Amino acid sequence: MGREGWVQQDIADALGASKGAVSRWLTAARRDGTAALLAHPAPGPAPLLTPAQRRLIPDFLWHGAEAYGFRGEVWTRARVARVLEEEFGVAYHPGHVARLLRALGWTPQVPITRALQRDEGAIERWQREAWPALRKRARRERRTLVFVDEAGFYLLPGVVRTYGPKGVRPVVYEWQTHDHLSVMGGLTPHGKFYTLVRQEPLNGLHTIEFLGHLLRQAGRALLVVWDGSPIHRRQEVQEFLASPAGRHIQVERLPPYAPDLNPQEWVWNYLKRVELRNLACLDLEELHEQFHSALARLRQKKHLATSFFAGAGLAC
Repeated sequence: MGREGWVQQDIADALGASKGAVSRWLTAARRDGTAALLAHPAPGPAPLLTPAQRRLIPDFLWHGAEAYGFRGEVWTRARVARVLEEEFGVAYHPGHVARLLRALGWTPQVPITRALQRDEGAIERWQREAWPALRKRARRERRTLVFVDEAGFYLLPGVVRTYGPKGVRPVVYEWQTHDHLSVMGGLTPHGKFYTLVRQEPLNGLHTIEFLGHLLRQAGRALLVVWDGSPIHRRQEVQEFLASPAGRHIQVERLPPYAPDLNPQEWVWNYLKRVELRNLACLDLEELHEQFHSALARLRQKKHLATSFFAGAGLAC
């Protein structure tokens, strides 16, 4: 019988337990006190990996997926699970792999693509040697240094992400078209932005037009740095640069397959991923208007120019 006068059967009925279980509880309470009745959760299973083994995982992954026989340098949860089984002989569910990686500071991310033809040594030398020499040359010859590049801005929205009700996937409506704005842009180390926008593909004549615009707006003597795009190498462009009208422009080419070395490329990324993200325009006129509004906002953030040069590995 319990302390309140309840018999064991009544206690069992009230708790939905067996009479034998109640008997064991009362015996334990009389012997060890009421603390013996508190729940004592059973310990979980022992971790499959020791702390020392967990610390080794980032080192394995830094060697790259292809070092473990996978095709492509991309890590997925299933691939990491196979590495853990190969290295430690333990089998993890991909869902647990995600928690394990998160605890190690590894998160899913969109990788940066790089051309296999890149010459990393040439790019590093350009950053270390050619870039300082160009800056000195521009100061010595009193030229405005301008990085030039081209980009396309499409009616198709650059969707990033948005919030919505759980279980209801948000929808962004768009015109299914490849119509776009073709933009040529220039950026100086002092944070000056220059653009030429057309609703047609750019060609050599547009390049000449933009160079003339730079001469009028950026300075009477220019040092232009750009890549080996065909529209920079057109015969009409070479003739313009050799003519009296273009004699005040000197041109330097970036290493091939190195768009990330051009700070103007970082301008395009910022406009698309920040200022114009999730934007769906009805036509090119609206897109043109939104582009210039975004560019106006960017011009108010002169400090970003330094970050664009820093992102390209070029100190201002």
